[in-house]
Order: sequence, then structure tokens, then C-alpha cells
Amino acid sequence: MTTATQFDRQQTEILADREPKSGSKLLLESIAAQGVDLIFGYPGGAIMPVYDELPNYPQLRHILCRHEQGCGMAAIGYARATGKVGTAFATSGPGATNLVTAIADAYLDSVPVVFVTGQVPTNLMGTDAFQEVDIIGITMPIVKHSYIVRDPADLPGMIAEAYFIAAEGRPGPVLIDIPKDVQNALTTQRHKWRPYPKQKPEMGQSAELEKAEALMRDAKKPLFYIGGGVAQGDGVAELRELVERTQIPGVSTLKGLGALPSDHPNYLGMLGMHGLKAANFAVQECDLLIVVGARFDDRATGKLDTFAPDAKVIHMDIDVAEINKLRRVNVGLDGSLKKNLAALDPFDGGAAPNISEWTELCYGRRTEHEWDYAGAQAKASPGVYAPKLLHDLSRRADDSAIFTCDVGQHQMWVAQHCYFDEPKDHITSGGLGTMGFGLPAGLGAKLGAPERTVITVSGDGSIMMNIQELATLNRYGIPLKIVLLDNSVLGMVRQWQEVFFDKNYSETNLDDNPDFALVAKAFQIDAFTVNTADEMDAGIDRLLKTDGPVLMHVKIDPNENVWPLVPPGRSNADMMER
Repeated sequence: MTTATQFDRQQTEILADREPKSGSKLLLESIAAQGVDLIFGYPGGAIMPVYDELPNYPQLRHILCRHEQGCGMAAIGYARATGKVGTAFATSGPGATNLVTAIADAYLDSVPVVFVTGQVPTNLMGTDAFQEVDIIGITMPIVKHSYIVRDPADLPGMIAEAYFIAAEGRPGPVLIDIPKDVQNALTTQRHKWRPYPKQKPEMGQSAELEKAEALMRDAKKPLFYIGGGVAQGDGVAELRELVERTQIPGVSTLKGLGALPSDHPNYLGMLGMHGLKAANFAVQECDLLIVVGARFDDRATGKLDTFAPDAKVIHMDIDVAEINKLRRVNVGLDGSLKKNLAALDPFDGGAAPNISEWTELCYGRRTEHEWDYAGAQAKASPGVYAPKLLHDLSRRADDSAIFTCDVGQHQMWVAQHCYFDEPKDHITSGGLGTMGFGLPAGLGAKLGAPERTVITVSGDGSIMMNIQELATLNRYGIPLKIVLLDNSVLGMVRQWQEVFFDKNYSETNLDDNPDFALVAKAFQIDAFTVNTADEMDAGIDRLLKTDGPVLMHVKIDPNENVWPLVPPGRSNADMMER
């Protein structure tokens, strides 16, 4: 995290402006100047002056979500689908605290979003006034930076800096808290802020690059370990080119999906707790692990001291704090992933060493452990086997389809069984694991990328956490396609209770769920139910061909589990199977 002293500003110049402008006007004018075209928000008393001014800015399209958490997660979905900075507004008190989960989600997944909250007037701050909370203090550990506005003349410089900070280096959320009296205050002044200094090096030292290249030349069993930082660092093309030149296999984290296309010949799949066997075995047996934009997360590594036990490590990351944080490395390359990946030339333009014995082992395992969808569906018949449904849906959707999803069994099935050609094709809550993420993230992604098909995959537990956003879909006619996998339980928790808690199914039964198709129709959303395998193909066709928002409610077996599974605290080599 960047320290506060790095953001200190001196008011080096005061610019006079003939027309007095309110803080609200300066806020919106400054946001528009950053190229923002979409705001997700919910009004309230402490931010009412901003909403009073908002109709005067038709270039700022405002989407009224039905809960502030929905606003924040829609802004995250928009940011991840477009690569732009998302924007969310809320009022003070409960409006601000309802944003906290979205702020934390953006922080843990390094997503650039600017959150703007109203605050009680400055003379009431610290008095426990109506709807007052110290949102700056509450969110201090989960923001990249935060501001409280004391003078409206600071707003143009502050807003420009906030959007820059959110996007530069390792992206993340920025919070701006603006008291109501500052929103109303008129000023003819504009405080000019010094340009924000770059904090991150552009690329690693040439000596470190040479060390990394030497390790790659000497390796007999090298492996790329690919994380979400590759896409966020705009290094996808460079990664793919390096893989092609070196012919080194690769595995990915949940957020790294799509950096190598799912059907890329060098790709072994996702690693970790619910990773594919070929991927986990490759990590455990490699002699060189080339970590690109990943952070050795516990869900990826399993028991850390058993992770890639015989491997030397090259770690490339924009955030130098991640290097040597959890795993001591042989070479650390901080700075721009895009530039570092492009600079790596371990074979000096010549032919790569022969690692065919290693690659044959890796790719042979990939073939050996391929999913038998037909066989699994036959065993599940006449019911629906969710992995086959998702596999078929992914293959039949157009190549530009984006999948957003909630958290639970369906999230892991999407990661294991859907095909992704680009990182933006897959939007999920990785670090925080937020149930209720999928629906608002999906509507944000669809508004950000209207030309693309966007499919939200949710579970019956997750969708209830932000189901009110069906009203947002209806109001704006957002043609989001929703696949709701309903097993009438909290599936992932139930699976853990089965496997690790002696089948003590405590508080996971959801067999009193509503008829979700009827619920969607009550929100004027087209909806239908799929109960059997025989209805799957027609259901997929209807989902993909419906022009407006649509929900496909799919009943699945509550006893179906996600496999493989690495037990917590165990090595990734210790994968449990069905």
C-alpha cells in the first residue's frame, strides 16, 4: 500500500475562475473530465446536492442500482470488462457501509474503482450525527488511497489524482468522502495540484533479467504460473509470445484464466484447491517456477512449504511487496510485467533447449485426466450434470462471451469447465470470495461491453444476496443472461460438511427456496426452468437467443460435489476425488 506521505500536496497555484461553482458541480465536472461515462449509484441525504446537480451532466449516465453493494459490484464488473476505472456513488452512514464489501472486493482483486460517498456537514463530523460514520477510518485497510474533501477548490486536482492512483501500478479502490456543506459551497478558486509522481519502476534491473534467463536456459522442467496481474499489467500478448518462443507449459490461478486460452496447446489448466490434476502435478514436479502476476495465494498453493518443493523461482510482479512475501525467490523482477515479459529472451533468439520429456509428461497427464462429460451425465441422468451444462453453454456461446459468477460450487465448475480466450472473458470474486457478486457484476460488465454476450452463473444461495438487482436489469433493459444452478443447499459449505465435518449438515439446507423463475417474472424478467438432461439443449438455445434479460433456472443434484479437492493444510499433490 502506498503511504499517505507519498500523496501529500502543496497548493502551488490558485487559479481564479469568474463563475462561482459549487463543490457538487466541480465534482461532476471533474469526473466527466476523466472520461467517465457511467456511474453506479444510490442517492441519500448526505449526497443529495450531487444528485441535484447530476441531471445537468447528461454525458454521465447514472445507473440506479437497488442496493449500494450492488452499485459497488456493478462498478467492479464494469471496470473488469472494460479495463477502465469504475465509479460508484453512495450517501453517508449505511449507504457508505453498504459499499464496504465491494471496496474490499476491489482491493483484494486489484480492481480500479473510485468510490464517492456523501458525508454529514463538517460542523457535525465527530458528533455522532444522523447517518454519520467514519468511512475513511472503516475502509483504511482496504483502499489504495482515500480523501476527505475540505475545500471544493481541491476537487479538480483531487479527482484527477484519484483516477490516476486507482489505475496506476497495481490497481485498486480509491475513496472520496465529501461533506454535504462542501458539496454546496461556492468557490471561484481552483487549487492546482502538483502532478502525481510515478512510484513504480518500469522494469526490473537488466542484471536480474540475465539471471532469470540463465535459470530458464538451465531448467529441465520449467513451468509458468500465471496470475491475474498479467491482464491487469496489459501483458497478455507478451506472455503468449514468450510461451510460444520457449514452449514452456503453463498453469493459471482463478484470476489468471484466459491469459492463455483454455485450449492453448501449452496450457494445463487451473491449479490449486480445485485445480486440475495435470496442473497440480506439474507444479509439484517442476524444477523452475516462473511466477507471472500471481501472489502465492493459499487457495492456489495448498500447504505452502510443500508447494513446488524442488523448484527454483522467478517472480514477476508490479508490486515489489509481493516478491519474497510468502516464498523466497531466486530472481525477483518487479515493475511492468508487459516490459519484463517482452525483455526476457533466454535463448537469445535461438532454439529452445529440448524439454520434450517434460512436456510429454505434462500433456500426457492432461489427456489422461480429461473430463468424461458423457459418462458423468449418464450417471446423473435423468438429472442435469452441471459441469456438462456449463461446458456445452461455453462452447455454444459466441467467442466474445463474458462469464461472471458468484462464489461456491458453481464458481469452481465455471473455472474448470468453461472456455476462456481472454482474461476479460471471466469475471469472478477471487480474493474476497463474495457471494452476491455475480448478478451486479454481470450487469456492470454488460453495460461496459454492450456488444458482448454476458452470462452470469449463480447459485441459489448467492443470488439471494443481491437478487434485488433484477429490478435494475428490468428498468434499463440490460440483456444479461443468468444461469441459476439450484441445488437447494449452500453447496460448497455442504460439501465441506460432508467431507470434513462428519456429514453434520448444520444450517445449509435451502429446500424452502422460492420458485426462482416466478421471482424473476415478478421483476418482469423472462425466465424458465430446466429440470432434466433432456431439456438442457433447448434451454441453452433459449438462453442464448433471448434478446432481453433472461434467467434459466436449473435444478441440480444437492449431493453433487466439486472434484478434485485439496484438503485445507495439505499439499496440492494430495487431491481427493469423487
